Amino acid sequence: MSLASEFSVDNTRRTTPFMKIPQGRSSPFDSVIASAVFLACLGYLCLFLRYSSLELDEGIVLQGAERVLRGQIPYRDFFTFYTPGSFYLVALVFRIFGDSFVVARFSIAVCGAVCSVLTYALSRRVCGRGIAVLCAMLATLAGTAFRFLVLHNPYSTVFAFLALYAALRAIETRRSPWMFAAGSLAGTTLLIEQSKGVGVFAGLLLAFVLIRLFDNSWQSGTKHVFGFLLGGCWPVLVTCWYFGTHHALGVMLHDWIWPLQHYTKANHVPYGFQNWSDQTRDLIFHSGPLWLRIVKVLTVSPTLVVPVLPLVAVALLSLLAWKAWTRDVRSQHFAYYILVCSVCAGLLASVYVVRPDSLHFMYLAPIWYVILAWVLDAQGAGSKFLQNARPYLFAYVVVSFGMLALASLLPVTGARHRVETRRGLIKTNARDTVIPYIEAHVAGGDELLVYPYLPLYNYLTGTLSPSRYDFFQPGMNTPDQGGEIIASLKNRGIALFQPAFGDTIPHSWADTPLSAIVNDPVANYVARNYRICQVLMSPEKSGFWWMVPKNRGCS
Repeated sequence: MSLASEFSVDNTRRTTPFMKIPQGRSSPFDSVIASAVFLACLGYLCLFLRYSSLELDEGIVLQGAERVLRGQIPYRDFFTFYTPGSFYLVALVFRIFGDSFVVARFSIAVCGAVCSVLTYALSRRVCGRGIAVLCAMLATLAGTAFRFLVLHNPYSTVFAFLALYAALRAIETRRSPWMFAAGSLAGTTLLIEQSKGVGVFAGLLLAFVLIRLFDNSWQSGTKHVFGFLLGGCWPVLVTCWYFGTHHALGVMLHDWIWPLQHYTKANHVPYGFQNWSDQTRDLIFHSGPLWLRIVKVLTVSPTLVVPVLPLVAVALLSLLAWKAWTRDVRSQHFAYYILVCSVCAGLLASVYVVRPDSLHFMYLAPIWYVILAWVLDAQGAGSKFLQNARPYLFAYVVVSFGMLALASLLPVTGARHRVETRRGLIKTNARDTVIPYIEAHVAGGDELLVYPYLPLYNYLTGTLSPSRYDFFQPGMNTPDQGGEIIASLKNRGIALFQPAFGDTIPHSWADTPLSAIVNDPVANYVARNYRICQVLMSPEKSGFWWMVPKNRGCS
């Protein structure tokens, strides 16, 4: 089943609207393996449920879900530039299973396990069972577990992957319901994260167009694509109707395109950018004996390799399209490769436009690992070079990706500090003095400004930001938005201020203007009008100042 067979010459054009893809090597035993993969991956990810390093981003979706549970409407009552799907999805999970950190984390574990099953299912179409299982496990070990956080990314990744799988089933079975499902899942992806939704939708359309180009009969195919478009439209139309009835349609559409003007400017980074500080680079590449440096480079190398995989998919898509255009193609797997590569191209474009750093590529690792399976299965690639290189590639993947997985697991198994929060028990690698202090001084449901950027403290302590903003990033958020936060603090409000946040900006948001850091309006206001009552420390050794207005006592 080599890619070389994709280019066999035949002067007879196909007459079916879609080239039917046989199931390849799949068998009933594959269903058993897929179930085992799901259970194994879910069990592994459950090890991560309570561990937290108090990442900056994790509280955004959690606090948004809290606001939804309190009856607030996104965009109208609180600011967000995400599409609303992740907030309502997590709020629904909380409503059904209870409002706790572990419940939210378990939903991420389910998403990761589902993605691993899909990696196996798509890889198995053209690869051996062993390679498919390996890449499916890597989707969890060196994919979902790499940054196991409650973000919109795991939800949007699983829905994008489901859209790709539904489209593949539509081509395999030639049934319109699968095509409608593919469109619906792509539309839902857009409602969770707009750029990824646009990327998967565009990728699927590109695949259908390319397949159509090499098929004389399109009457039935047009019906299928209409079902796809209808499926993609209805989730967006229902969402617009819902926010329209709550007088928030205009502001919703404005905030959906807000990132194009603000987020991408502050978050622009080179392709495959590593979010490493100078200290981290020195630790990896320049400290310790030579053998230890080699080990460390091997451990982090998958984060350099993963961004290459979608480029492989784009190159393969271009080659397939060019060969198919210059001579007729007759192959049972041609449409499969076109479909997967086209979706990878669409998702690559979505990452590149938003923020092409290594983390955003790792969020989509379960999909990229289908490409990795093609590379590792040298017979499926039809390349003499890959056949000879396969043992070395396989050894590298097992060693380096395994070490990356171990590096992600060790902090979890070594977490010995237990922190009781209002959202349940969490475990950390070092003592946290912030959460106990907040809970001793602020009642659940009361207001607390955590500035500039750690809304997870609000979620874990059951407090609310006094403004419409759960976080603020200088250089991305506008001065007018800073003014709204200041207005919410007039003559009231306690602030938890992180004075060293600016130190993270150069290596995380390198394009942030220096003026935005120096002239942060909220930080300047707090410095002038608040006093420091207590210095607290997070598990990451980051200091926080407990501050109150100067006209109030610290007690």
